[in-house]
Amino acid sequence: MKPLVSIIMGSTSDLPVMEKACKWLDENEIPFEVNALSAHRTPDAVERFAKEAQQRGIKVIIAAAGMAAALPGVIAASTSLPVIGVPIKGMLDGLDAMLSIVQMPPGIPVATVGVNAAQNAAILAAQMIALSDEEVAQKVACHKASLGKKIEKANAELAALKEYRFKTN
Repeated sequence: MKPLVSIIMGSTSDLPVMEKACKWLDENEIPFEVNALSAHRTPDAVERFAKEAQQRGIKVIIAAAGMAAALPGVIAASTSLPVIGVPIKGMLDGLDAMLSIVQMPPGIPVATVGVNAAQNAAILAAQMIALSDEEVAQKVACHKASLGKKIEKANAELAALKEYRFKTN
């Protein structure tokens, strides 16, 4: 299947964080690709990737970066596709990366999720795709419904634990 989401990392050291996005997309059968491209070390490749992504069928780009976090902005400057930045925790607990990503100049927007929040980036990408893809919309709706069920189950387990403690004390 042609990928709909492209996950780009500044280096493979970001993979442990970005695996959460890969896992969520894989579990929800949303095709994606993963690449390592550096805004500073391979700027020509980043620009070429960004300019060609839409022609290849990509709908959303997730770009992870730490420290200076230039990658999401550099990609956003070269494409009209939505770009989601994932700040990677680094020297300043990811605050440096997050501030770099959210301070884009006018006309170059980058959506941003929390520090190391790769799964949220995947869900946001799916929600964007769901605007024009009913199958993906249903997958997102099922995921959202499952969140409520997890809390209901947790509350039932807490109630049982509370009841058990009162009876035994």
